[in-house]
Amino acid sequence: MNNEAQLKIDGNKGFFFVEVDGKREAMMTFVFAGEDKIIIDHTEVNPGNNGKGFGKIMVLKAVEYARENGIKILPLCPFAKSVFDKTSEIRDVL
Repeated sequence: MNNEAQLKIDGNKGFFFVEVDGKREAMMTFVFAGEDKIIIDHTEVNPGNNGKGFGKIMVLKAVEYARENGIKILPLCPFAKSVFDKTSEIRDVL
């Protein structure tokens, strides 16, 4: 089982996702706000996968992406915001 988050960008929006056995089990969507910020607007995990850490894996992948590209994150999604609230070492991208 590969629990690594992947990224897909389509124009001014995109999403991070986790696949298990070739099936997408979790997704976190975002939109670009200008050239230096993304807004995370929704996180969804398929039924039966709650508590497996997929949401946090996707948030951490977003943080990695933001750091690599010199951009900031605005977490409007309540789940993503809660991960930032609980994890001080990733707040540099806020």
